[in-house]
Amino acid sequence: MSESLKCLVTGGTGFTGSHLVRRLLQRGYDVEVVDNSRGLFWEELERLGARLVQGSVTDRALLDRLTAGKEAVFHVAAAFRGVSLPQAVYWEVNVEGTRNLLDASLRQGIRRFIYCSTEGVHGHIKNPPADESAPIAPKDYYQYSKWEGEKVVQEYMQKGLPAVILRPTAIYGPGDPERFLMIYRRVKTGVFPMFGSGRVTYHPLYIDHLTDAFELAWEKEEAVGQTYLIADEEYIAIEDLVREVARVMQVQVRIPHFPFWPLWLAATLCETICKPLNITPPIFRRRADWYRQNRAFLIGKAKRELGYNPTVSLREGLERTYRWYLEQGYL
Repeated sequence: MSESLKCLVTGGTGFTGSHLVRRLLQRGYDVEVVDNSRGLFWEELERLGARLVQGSVTDRALLDRLTAGKEAVFHVAAAFRGVSLPQAVYWEVNVEGTRNLLDASLRQGIRRFIYCSTEGVHGHIKNPPADESAPIAPKDYYQYSKWEGEKVVQEYMQKGLPAVILRPTAIYGPGDPERFLMIYRRVKTGVFPMFGSGRVTYHPLYIDHLTDAFELAWEKEEAVGQTYLIADEEYIAIEDLVREVARVMQVQVRIPHFPFWPLWLAATLCETICKPLNITPPIFRRRADWYRQNRAFLIGKAKRELGYNPTVSLREGLERTYRWYLEQGYL
């Protein structure tokens, strides 16, 4: 990256975006952040020297101002899987918001647009592991909207905007206040109910590795016009992941097995009852799918073309995450 890099990060005060902003600031770059809410790390990033603006990617005039004079745009912001979130919100933010940002970036002559998509566009992996050419089969409207966002990025590539698409797998690490925290909390109780075989695969991605990929997507000319799956070196069966978390926490965990379908029926029923009342169900289908969907990918393309090299082992990543949860009082 050039010494004078001026960049915009959308969704920069949440878990993923904040790690990217910190890295860019460490490099000495000029970083502006737009986020629709004052995320967990807003004050910290302001102290570190980022310029923060509260606003939405649905605001076209704001995006014109924020992209002016920038060289790189890292588009991390997304409407993310609120159970009761209307489909229209996903479309407005993840598709039309992405179009707004691409449009502004093209007009302002942005040198590189990096779009953060998701492994979820591939849905359940029937023949693991899969690469970027695997069938597109999103399983929920969030994943569908991210795929539609990818299609808009491809459209702007055809118009001449130098862009890169990253599909991260299951992101975790210090600063994650929810995704992996549920696993740690369940393990802490000493009993982790497993619905189904426990052998379906899960592909973690330590947050520093994703931040590496964002940097490489800017630096490497080979990246322009390409799509990359970004993941750790290895995937793991979900039951083995639970046992690995237990080892890191130094606790004994019992993993009783139950059939999957009663869980699915209960999740469906909970959603049906809770949605009209506009309350978050205690269990829902997307969360139940964790027990039955294979997630396992190949990262050879990113390694060959970007020089991507994930070096933090799962054990080390889980330990760092555990320490952060303890320090922050989450566990």
